[in-house]
Amino acid sequence: MDIRAILAGLAFALIWSSAFTSARIIVAYAPPILSLSLRFLISGLIGIALARFLGQTWRLTPGQWRATIVFGLCQNALYLGLNFVAMQTVEASLASIIASTMPLAVGLAGWVIFRERLSALGVLGLCAGAGGVALIMGARMQAGADFYGIALCFIAVASLTVATLMVRGASSGGNLLMIVGLQMLVGAGFLVIPGLMFDQPEVTWSGKLVLAFSYTVLMPGLVATFIWFWLVQRIGAVKAATFHFLNPFFGVLIAAVLLGETLSVWDIVGVVIIMVGILSVQMARQTLQ
Repeated sequence: MDIRAILAGLAFALIWSSAFTSARIIVAYAPPILSLSLRFLISGLIGIALARFLGQTWRLTPGQWRATIVFGLCQNALYLGLNFVAMQTVEASLASIIASTMPLAVGLAGWVIFRERLSALGVLGLCAGAGGVALIMGARMQAGADFYGIALCFIAVASLTVATLMVRGASSGGNLLMIVGLQMLVGAGFLVIPGLMFDQPEVTWSGKLVLAFSYTVLMPGLVATFIWFWLVQRIGAVKAATFHFLNPFFGVLIAAVLLGETLSVWDIVGVVIIMVGILSVQMARQTLQ
């Protein structure tokens, strides 16, 4: 892994983790599903325009189209849609911690469903990650965290796991920026109807809302997604996913600094355990390749 990949991975982890804080701000002022659909529409149109300017085409291979649609549905519509709804009642730090367990879910799915080999280090990593999550969930539930919102976050992780398993098919064959833009439009399309059905179309305009929405459109929406696809192409999905071990730390840190969310000792201990678990699982998967 060269220095460019390392810097790109760090940038991805930081931007990806910050999306929970900006989303928490957005849902405090605007309807969650419709806001997310509009974000995807704008991000997608910008991405496609830039791709066309760079000479890329939307004539994708059948495999790319299938993977792009599944990725747009699972990551954008389901994963982010469920998280946006959940963060009306769940703090950004907790949502980011739950979402950061995705590499553990991928490792578990590969081991249990696809019968992939996993070393003792990987099994210990899965157990440590599960223990860290249980520790945080127990403390948060005792403090009155919303069970419904937490359940939505875990369903979202399952959707992101499916999207991650599909990303290799979406990122191969060129037209990377075009694929990013198209999967944003897929997400926007899937969210319109539930947004119109369930959202209350009331917006409280503020500078915070405009800034958070603009940031979310450009950085997590376009830049982080492009960096992720680029990393998968350059170093492979397993090595790229290693950078997810930083997401719990970055997620709680950004939420604490920008939103003033408080963290307990159990949160900190649990985050460290989850980080160790994620890193262990990813190291174990790399040694088996």
